[in-house]
Amino acid sequence: MALSSKIATQLPYLRRYARVLTGSQKLGDGLVRELLEASLVDEGVRNEIGSRVGLFAAFTKIYSATGRDLGVDAINQSEEAATVASRLERVTPKARQAMLLNAVEDFSPPEVAEILDCTEADAQGLIDEAISDIADESRTDVLIIEDEPLIALQLEDIVVGLGHRVVNRAKTHAEAVEMFDAHRPGLVLADIQLADGSSGIDAVNEILTKISVPVIFITAFPERLLTGERPEPTFLITKPFSDDYVRATIGQVMFFGSSAHVV
Repeated sequence: MALSSKIATQLPYLRRYARVLTGSQKLGDGLVRELLEASLVDEGVRNEIGSRVGLFAAFTKIYSATGRDLGVDAINQSEEAATVASRLERVTPKARQAMLLNAVEDFSPPEVAEILDCTEADAQGLIDEAISDIADESRTDVLIIEDEPLIALQLEDIVVGLGHRVVNRAKTHAEAVEMFDAHRPGLVLADIQLADGSSGIDAVNEILTKISVPVIFITAFPERLLTGERPEPTFLITKPFSDDYVRATIGQVMFFGSSAHVV
């Protein structure tokens, strides 16, 4: 398989990781673009990104080299980006990277160690540290918008296990808006395709016209959203998902507080 085809296959997932890591579609995509531009002029980078582990390892080097400059750039770009940059200054970068690589991108601890250029023991320690940090995040009320009962129950168990409170579960656009108005939760988990054929994206966008609230979208088809052709959700859970995947994503969204509209 040609290098370009290998990268194209993994690009949606690298972009997902980049935006969850930075808390911003704009900043995450900018770092991915910087990596791709480097591969055009640097044979060493081209050789490294031929595998999935190598691609994420090369991205990690870009992130490590430029992450300190995000604050300067962000202040000149937007209020959202400036907020992201200020919060990044307080985070333990390697621990969150390790957790996200393991829980969201499904890399094994040895692969995480290779990507982060550390020992396997250090990688596992970083993952454990980040999970502990998540437990210390602020607690909030959560609305789950999901039409599949078993998945809704699984999400509720995870949310409650993190110390949050589920205020209700909605199956349709209309129910979601009504329940949000009744409870004004601090976090929304929203499936994209709902029971009556309505859109979770439309429901969330209507909610966000009322008040800013962190949102995590859930879908079985992430590649349909992560195209780079329009505004996309910063935080996206792919079905089927693991409990650790959801915990990691909730920890990140509560840290960054993203609430960008999706069209």
